[in-house]
Amino acid sequence: MGPERKKKQQPPKMTRSSGEKRQNRSAERPVRRKSEFKAERPVRQKSAFKAERPVRQEAAFETERQPAEAGSLDRLEGRNPIFEAMRAGRSINKLWIQKREGKPDPVLTRLMNQVKATGVPILEVDRQVLDQMSETHAHQGVIAQLAAHEYADLDELVASIGERGEVPFLLILDELKESYNLGSVLRIADAAGVHGVVIPKRRSVGLDASVGKASAGAMEYVPVCRVTNISQTIETLKEKGFWITGTDASADLDYHEADWSGPLAILIGSEESGLSPVLKKHCDFLVSIPMQGHVNSLNAAVATGIVVFEAAKQRRQNLNRQV
Repeated sequence: MGPERKKKQQPPKMTRSSGEKRQNRSAERPVRRKSEFKAERPVRQKSAFKAERPVRQEAAFETERQPAEAGSLDRLEGRNPIFEAMRAGRSINKLWIQKREGKPDPVLTRLMNQVKATGVPILEVDRQVLDQMSETHAHQGVIAQLAAHEYADLDELVASIGERGEVPFLLILDELKESYNLGSVLRIADAAGVHGVVIPKRRSVGLDASVGKASAGAMEYVPVCRVTNISQTIETLKEKGFWITGTDASADLDYHEADWSGPLAILIGSEESGLSPVLKKHCDFLVSIPMQGHVNSLNAAVATGIVVFEAAKQRRQNLNRQV
């Protein structure tokens, strides 16, 4: 065996205390402060959440969920409401009733007979038509259009004009179909001092909500009389001393040259065909409006305004001469 090798003396190991270890680790990996965490990952404040997902206020709900609109003021649906309206004296312009299939419905038959006795137009339609018209979805096979305003009695109207010592001035409308035209005529009548307007029960628009809107309130001031037969009404007025003047595009007499004095009723034709040949025969004279353009006809309400204001002017001049 060789000589024993001496172990190389190692330098003594330096031991670090736990405190020193923690200090060194801190130096190597610096501790991130609370403020540094906030800088890196900012906490969303309450206001930030509100900005991202705003809370809907009560007013917002009111805007989004509006209450359903009210039904038409000139419509009634269902059997009992219509029976009660008739019992209360309400005027009906038109009745839509479901077509009878198989065995007749006794209640609808009784209602239809009562309405028919008053001369009101009745339209028998399929149930699908009533379903489309219905706003309540509970029409029970019948819908009625009510007058938005009560009609006047023609005899009572003429009598009241005489009692006031005034010379009667009436308009008779033959089968106007458009609510806007009737409403416009009522505005014209009110502005020109016409005492009343006469319309037929059938084949004519009645006093509905659309007429009231188009009249701009004039419906409340101009009496409207609804009659069964225009021809008979004209003859009755003639017996009471009225002159009947009709408007016709082919007439030879210029409306400026006509005599508009005395008890007067001006007859206006429908939008499409004007005065019927039968009604022309009932007129004492016919007048026309001279036109120079390419269009040979005027809207019914426009023609009414031209003629009525000329008549009103002459009647006012005659009244001033008498005074």
